[in-house]
Amino acid sequence: MRPGGQGLPREARIRKRAQFLRMSRAARRLRGRLFLYQWMPNGLPYWRLGVTVTKRVAARAVERNRLKRLVREAFRLSRPQEGPGVDLVVIALPAAVGATLAAVREDLGRAMQEAQRQMEAAPRA
Repeated sequence: MRPGGQGLPREARIRKRAQFLRMSRAARRLRGRLFLYQWMPNGLPYWRLGVTVTKRVAARAVERNRLKRLVREAFRLSRPQEGPGVDLVVIALPAAVGATLAAVREDLGRAMQEAQRQMEAAPRA
């Protein structure tokens, strides 16, 4: 987290390869204008985020890192503070290169709302 206390906490990130692989096998999927989303309930009281930007999408590391920073910031500003937790993996599409924070927040916000709606509509076991 940043010294000012405004970064995304470590526990709110998906960082391990095994976690990303589990998401790719078992998660539900959504598609936005800029990103593909994989999500699944995590059993925790908070949302967690993982971000993937491949070289095919952005050849230069500076572009990949900028996209990841934008997604993390949009998630930090938009994530629900209460309710059931969700693991969310964001996979960049080529259209995301050069996107603004506002565009990323809009796309991510729609996907998060849709994930919440689908989770609430799903029958409880």
